[in-house]
Amino acid sequence: MLLPPESENGFMVSCGTPSPRSSQSRSGNTTSTHHCLETAVLSVKQRASFKIKDAKCRLHLRNKGKLEEAGRVPASGGTPCSDCHVTFIHLKCDSSRKGKGRRARTPPGKEVTRLTLELEAEVKAEETTASCGLPCLRQRMERRLKGSLKMLRKSINQDRFLLRLAGLDYELAHKPGPAGERVEQAEACVPGQHRTGVKCVSCPQGTYYHGQTEQCVPCPPGTFQEREGQLSCDLCPGSDAHGPLGATNITTCAGQCPPGQYSADGFKPCQQCPRGTYQPESGRTLCFPCGGGLTTKHEGAVSFQDCDTKVQCSPGHYYNISIHRCIRCALGSYQPEFRQNFCTRCPGNTSTDFDGSTSVTQCKNRQCGGEIGEFTGYIESPNYPGNYPAGVECTWNINPPPKRKILIVVPEIFLPSEDECGDVLVMRKNSSPSSITTYETCQTYERPIAFTARSRKLWINFKTSEANSARGFQIPYVTYDEDYEQLVEDIVRDGRLYASENHQEILKDKKLIKAFFEVLAHPQNYFKYTEKHKEMLPRSFIKLLRSKVSSFLRPYK
Repeated sequence: MLLPPESENGFMVSCGTPSPRSSQSRSGNTTSTHHCLETAVLSVKQRASFKIKDAKCRLHLRNKGKLEEAGRVPASGGTPCSDCHVTFIHLKCDSSRKGKGRRARTPPGKEVTRLTLELEAEVKAEETTASCGLPCLRQRMERRLKGSLKMLRKSINQDRFLLRLAGLDYELAHKPGPAGERVEQAEACVPGQHRTGVKCVSCPQGTYYHGQTEQCVPCPPGTFQEREGQLSCDLCPGSDAHGPLGATNITTCAGQCPPGQYSADGFKPCQQCPRGTYQPESGRTLCFPCGGGLTTKHEGAVSFQDCDTKVQCSPGHYYNISIHRCIRCALGSYQPEFRQNFCTRCPGNTSTDFDGSTSVTQCKNRQCGGEIGEFTGYIESPNYPGNYPAGVECTWNINPPPKRKILIVVPEIFLPSEDECGDVLVMRKNSSPSSITTYETCQTYERPIAFTARSRKLWINFKTSEANSARGFQIPYVTYDEDYEQLVEDIVRDGRLYASENHQEILKDKKLIKAFFEVLAHPQNYFKYTEKHKEMLPRSFIKLLRSKVSSFLRPYK
């Protein structure tokens, strides 16, 4: 096929020989004609027109990268109908900015392109059968050609239109956008993907790609699909076409064997677990033996609790089938139920304080300590707000930037009540016991207190005994400019700061204490919270701050 010369507004391309009946004149540009196939016995014709906005009728050779991409999508310049004897193709492309009515208002530089495609295919007499003669074959061919044109329309709408001329691929060149603007071209989707904007996205789990609609469709009942970008769904074993729509896993299939039953594939028909065995889950291929010579009273047992043990183990224990005794759950595990033959490990990096634990709530996070923020942060006992573990030691270090000092607020602290200090929290300059101490306690205090550190840096240590546990603490701190030291000291030493329950609640509320810290770290923020956010802080608290901040800032005015 030859590439004909182009005019300013369009071109025409033809291949093959039209039937004698369709030898009407085709005015316009030069038409190149080649013989594709021999003359047909009966000619079937179809014609269609397509519009493309913002495109121009100029054929551009695809570069190498785009050629490789084009190999993944159907080319309209190839055989339009794979099972048809196409004898003639005529394509006319015309670009114009002019139009009638509303089209006359097309903005300058915006092209309206119309593609007109004519197809002719032959029907051979020898293809007729007793049940389908030439009229029948003609109708069948018309349907095929219409289907081909329909697919071509989709390709054009999705920016996948190209021509193959003399073994090379050409595409319609879109007009570039404004200077510097990059026009993003639509990707060429492969089967198993659907288009989202200009991107191709694989069909998700529980769906498959439907070729006719080119959409992702949920898997029908009785099927499932665990993978993305698939062209079909897998049949559930033993399926009776029942189950959820869009199943993503074989375990969601209907027809699974219930607890106490099993089968070769885990699906119906199922058998009862024989005596001496049990199965607590659905869809299983075997049953668990009770072990240790134990049996069950009946078939279809669903739990080890159905096994006849010599003793009934209480929570926090498991039945050892080798020695026929109840054993306490080890450290880092628990068992909340009676008559079980296992203990459950604590999740993540948590562990228990003692053996024989009966609940997951007894699993505690033991991580704590480290270098913390230079400007603000929290000192938190391990596993807070749950009880901290026994026998743990934590060390934190606060190292503010130069010319900044530390303010600590202890909203509340919960430690075991003992005659002798068992669990101790201490804050001092460094790890040396003789260094300057800012704060130390081994008791519970529900009344908040605020204080400044007696040293520029703080070493904080929390150590618990092997037998104790309590809720612990979450202590916020902030560093402030040393120029504001007089103001901060004046505020935290004023008894009115703790005089009312409202003021105490401020020091226990994360959001409110953040506002309080912002005022202390930068006194100018006082006006933001007293004028724009009056509802955040009680009037009495604002009055207290006003007297302190105004007095402090007065010399700077």
